[in-house]
Amino acid sequence: MGRFHQHEDSPDHEHHGDHGDHGDHGDLSGYETGPERVVVLERIFGENDRLAAANRSTFDAAGVTAINMMSSPGAGKTAILRQTLVNLPDTTRVAIIEGDIETSLDAERLAGYGAQIAQLNTASGFGGECHLDAPMVASALPRLDLVTADLLFIENVGNLVCPAEFDVGAHHRVMVYSITEGEEKPLKYPVMFRSVELVLVNKLDLLPHLDFDLPLFLRNLASVNPAATVLQVSARSTEGLDLWYNWLAEIGQRSERAATISATPREDLPACDPRADADALRASTRKRP
Repeated sequence: MGRFHQHEDSPDHEHHGDHGDHGDHGDLSGYETGPERVVVLERIFGENDRLAAANRSTFDAAGVTAINMMSSPGAGKTAILRQTLVNLPDTTRVAIIEGDIETSLDAERLAGYGAQIAQLNTASGFGGECHLDAPMVASALPRLDLVTADLLFIENVGNLVCPAEFDVGAHHRVMVYSITEGEEKPLKYPVMFRSVELVLVNKLDLLPHLDFDLPLFLRNLASVNPAATVLQVSARSTEGLDLWYNWLAEIGQRSERAATISATPREDLPACDPRADADALRASTRKRP
């Protein structure tokens, strides 16, 4: 539904956690059905926010830190996740919700590295949407044993617009940006860039071969989100990825310090469904590329 949604790009607009940027429905006066659209949007986002809060409570009760990873198609989310699975300590237990409109290709690329993986196709019951939302993520949780995970990566559908609008319940928002996309994207898609706390500038190994002005991109990014942390990385050469792993360790430590005893009984948490298709993607041991 994000394709019907416009934004107020105010520079002092703040986000806390994975809250979607949908405080204003924008100017819909060009539509004869404008008032009806506002009602529909309010119902959609109301349902989403309720389920996002429920998802977050589930993550907190399970003691898992959830990260919503967003990017345009092909920016390198899956490649970075693959390197992450290979290089994180064996003591760090990982679960992944792999979002796509169709296919399980990315989930298959991540299989065999010790993570639980739940495939989530938006074409299966969710209208083929170009983003993940809280109801979709909620539908995938019973296929993961969250109490045995430390980190949950939610790999969103590749899109620079709609994923930023929907809170899925994650604690953190991360964007992967490829230098092949040009310097101007923060100015053209400010809602996405403004919604994240960390930007991984990927494919740095291609910099000598491209006419890409990295300082200009960083200035454009700072103009829409001066608070964002920026890490320059390459999933192919692994340059800079140690900084990403350190960031993950830091947010994990912060979560542990902030954790309180939950009143939710563990048996009430979403249980692992042994019949789920995602079980075929789970691996009991890590393998190296």
